[in-house]
Amino acid sequence: MQLYNTLSNSERAELLQKAGKDRLTISFYKYSKINNTEVLRNHLFLFWNSIDVLGRIYIAHEGINAQLSVPADNFEAFKTHLDTIDFLENVRLNIAIEHDLLSFLKLKVKVRDKIVSDGLNDDTFDSSDIGIHVNASEFNTLIEDENTVVVDMRNHYESEIGHFKNAVTPDVDTFRESLDLIEDDLKAYKETKKLVMYCTGGIRCEKASAYYKHKGFKNVYQLEGGIINYARQVENEAIENKFIGKNFVFDQRRAEKISDDVIASCHQCGAPADIHVNCANDACHLLFIQCDSCKKSMENCCSTHCMEINRLPPEEQKLLRKGQGNSNDIFKKGRTDHLPHKKDLRNSFEPLKNPKVS
Repeated sequence: MQLYNTLSNSERAELLQKAGKDRLTISFYKYSKINNTEVLRNHLFLFWNSIDVLGRIYIAHEGINAQLSVPADNFEAFKTHLDTIDFLENVRLNIAIEHDLLSFLKLKVKVRDKIVSDGLNDDTFDSSDIGIHVNASEFNTLIEDENTVVVDMRNHYESEIGHFKNAVTPDVDTFRESLDLIEDDLKAYKETKKLVMYCTGGIRCEKASAYYKHKGFKNVYQLEGGIINYARQVENEAIENKFIGKNFVFDQRRAEKISDDVIASCHQCGAPADIHVNCANDACHLLFIQCDSCKKSMENCCSTHCMEINRLPPEEQKLLRKGQGNSNDIFKKGRTDHLPHKKDLRNSFEPLKNPKVS
């Protein structure tokens, strides 16, 4: 049985472009107890590989988290197959507003300890005791309520390019950092305010809502389907859009435009920009925001040092990297001293504030 990828990214990209078929970018998640994760992993890989599904899927004993690219003409077969799996029957599928033929280039189905890295080792809270799900219209009403605190459960590089109006946007690198930070900052409002959370597709809020209810928050809500589902409802139902900027996504597209606002700036020169790129130097590969002008002058690199390295012949670059391992910058998502215009509040952090609370 073939349970692995046989094509490289470049080979797959070439095949997709030659085929020229429309593909749908889809995400879904489901918290559910899965006993034999390896069996499910193999079952999904075999069928999805047979219908040319690509993407990144994590399976754990607590559930499944999937981001996929599905051929449009195979969507019904994909959905029918999902419905044959008890806990995935009629699971909500978040279908992207913008699609890209090359959003994913491999099928990766991996078994993990958790589908969302939360750093929690607290077995006393019930992860199924979640907050109230609200749709786009209900969410818009809630966030205009003076008794509401709306919190972005994503990381700094995600909210930097787009977020909801009046949202608290924690300056964190990971989801696990945000959990205790938000609880501590909003502890005075556990019984008096409505805690309304949102994230990309809903999976982080689902875990967080159960956690905050366990910690004593009385009124906990989450945007069902996250920003992805919100944007689709806004488009299909003529609902007022209260999201400004772009929604960061975890595939080759990097972002979906929700509004025309550009709220971020180039990390190198400070000009308005909201396109994330990776440094062209493979030894760095830092994720950062770069405008077209800097992209040209810096040759797709984050620094002159990386630019000099990237100009070397490939074999010389490999020799320089030999034995060095990956640069820590790969995981910093823009946090580095040589990007002068990266917004970074870590050295002057103040408690989270919301205009409706302070």
